[in-house]
Amino acid sequence: WGYGGEGTLGQNNETQYSSPVQIPGNGWSVKMNSSNGQYANAIKTDGTLWMWGKNTYGELGQNNTTKYSSPVQVPGTTWDRADCGRGPSPGSSTVAVKTDNTLWGWGSGANGKLGLNDTRVISSPVQIPGTTWSQASTTQDTTLATKTDGTLWVWGYNENGKLGLNQAGTVKISSPTQIPGTTWTTTEDAVKRMGNYHSAFIKTDGTLWTWGNNDYGSLGH
Repeated sequence: WGYGGEGTLGQNNETQYSSPVQIPGNGWSVKMNSSNGQYANAIKTDGTLWMWGKNTYGELGQNNTTKYSSPVQVPGTTWDRADCGRGPSPGSSTVAVKTDNTLWGWGSGANGKLGLNDTRVISSPVQIPGTTWSQASTTQDTTLATKTDGTLWVWGYNENGKLGLNQAGTVKISSPTQIPGTTWTTTEDAVKRMGNYHSAFIKTDGTLWTWGNNDYGSLGH
């Protein structure tokens, strides 16, 4: 329910709904389904990944830039987690982890946020290096992900120091780079707590860590 522009509600239309309407299909999983107001994704219990909405940068993973107002399947059957990048500038992207702990990205690669050592626009899933990924989350120009060993990795645009690498200025990093430490929580909730301008992550000892833009005291310091 809510805003239906770009087909984001998956109802085969762009209608706004103020009461719940069912998205077609059944067998949907509760694992990290996400939407950024322009497009959405959801995983089924059979491991298939489905997306719908705006597709300007190929962020729906269909090897095209066609807008879809009903769910369409992304190739593959072993998807475990997926997250929509927040647009609109410099373009939307999607990151997803498979059950074999491989990490995949597609859509806008602006500022290197797909982690492929370039800034391409890619309309089909492409594997990001590594085979021990646990969770991933992406914003309009930054991606953060954890590995199964408790390490935390970042790439993309470093405005306001939001990559957590002790680097000032507008550095852009297009390949996964490790943030110091090996005890970052790899749970879904920890990875999802990330804004466009700052990040907040929990460690396995229960401590909470923040970095990036501190406007309005958003870092809690």
